[in-house]
Amino acid sequence: MSPAVSLPVKIITPDYWVEACKHLSKKDRVMKRLIPQFGDACLESRGDAFTTLARSIVGQQISVKAAQSVWDRFEALPRKMTPRNVLKLKVDDMRAAGLSARKVEYLVDLAIHFDSGAVHIDAWKDMTDEMIIDELVAIRGIGRWTAEMFLIFHLMRPNVLPLDDIGLINGVSQNYFSGEPVSRSDLREVGVGWAPYCSVATWYIWRSLDPVPVAY
Repeated sequence: MSPAVSLPVKIITPDYWVEACKHLSKKDRVMKRLIPQFGDACLESRGDAFTTLARSIVGQQISVKAAQSVWDRFEALPRKMTPRNVLKLKVDDMRAAGLSARKVEYLVDLAIHFDSGAVHIDAWKDMTDEMIIDELVAIRGIGRWTAEMFLIFHLMRPNVLPLDDIGLINGVSQNYFSGEPVSRSDLREVGVGWAPYCSVATWYIWRSLDPVPVAY
């Protein structure tokens, strides 16, 4: 039997990025300063919905470095990362990869939702952000924040403002309020100036704290 060949992952970038950067630079003094600092870097999607959500579950409440280590071990278990293949895995093997019992349950529930067709991938393009969030939070282990990250990083929706994201909260505090604590209403007010490209502005706020772009 010939060894499995790992095909290169296709990276997808948003077609609205250049227009968004022009808009934000014109409307917002902080964005005008931040955007030029990061050159041609932009939001990237790897294009696989199941893998994106599985990675987000694996990474919950642990550091980025630890999450990558656990993901690498978990990803090596199935021949290919698909919902059906995950459902065939032994719980003991998943635990041995570094997953908690709860995360194993979450990943199995995610795989069941995808394998059964309970998530309507083909209809997402015609659904609003809130409709997609409602569908995703029905899966165990996926809350609003994870669903919003999915909208940004997988579906590349342009106008998502994740009000509970600690990076956004800290970045807005530093860049707009001289380090003072910010409220949800403060974030919303800043977001009004970013619309209709809140996702892009959020990405640049993250970069102001950590210059290395995140991709799921």
